Amino acid sequence: MRNILMTVMLLVVVIVLFNNIIADNTTGTSKQIQTQGSSANTKIGSMLSSGSN
Repeated sequence: MRNILMTVMLLVVVIVLFNNIIADNTTGTSKQIQTQGSSANTKIGSMLSSGSN
């Protein structure tokens, strides 16, 4: 019974950490990757449009 309780508690901690570190909508890793990707797309697009003139 104790092993099951420890396993469940560990899974809860992992889920909470994942939600706070990875999936947070304001400061999470996925939001930062999306922001940096959008910035990179904008820079690439401006380089391509200025290069074709």
